[in-house]
Amino acid sequence: MNRSLAGLVLACAAVVGAQPALAQHATKDDAVAMVKKGVAYIKASGKDKAYGEITAKNAQFTKQDLYLVVYGLDGKCLAHGANEKQVGRNLIELKDIDGKPFIKERVELGKSKPAGFWQDYKFTNPTTKKIEPKQMYCERLDDTIVCGGIYK
Repeated sequence: MNRSLAGLVLACAAVVGAQPALAQHATKDDAVAMVKKGVAYIKASGKDKAYGEITAKNAQFTKQDLYLVVYGLDGKCLAHGANEKQVGRNLIELKDIDGKPFIKERVELGKSKPAGFWQDYKFTNPTTKKIEPKQMYCERLDDTIVCGGIYK
């Protein structure tokens, strides 16, 4: 293989190799759409079925690093699209790496802004396994909060 062709192959490989990294992050619009889809599914299918589908990482409730979570207004995790071990646990006192009680804040925001809100905190990205800044979009549904977040 001549040098110019080898260089082109390496350049193309570098570009192709970079593409998955660019596609790993969902957008704010993705998060809003996913939460609305989750709320509609819960209303249509019932809590038990919907929470099971969300926790089972059903493809309709995941996109790149975006997944849904559902919390009761008491802080109990009802569904978690990235970590099924959280389901059933009361996480109201959970804090991020900076000491921010983000579940408590989320519940308070859900009570005061039921039509929807954004929340900033830090959390482990399931695709990179690193603690990263995260923005969570949430909407209240009855006595629950349905959320989907993006990593910045």
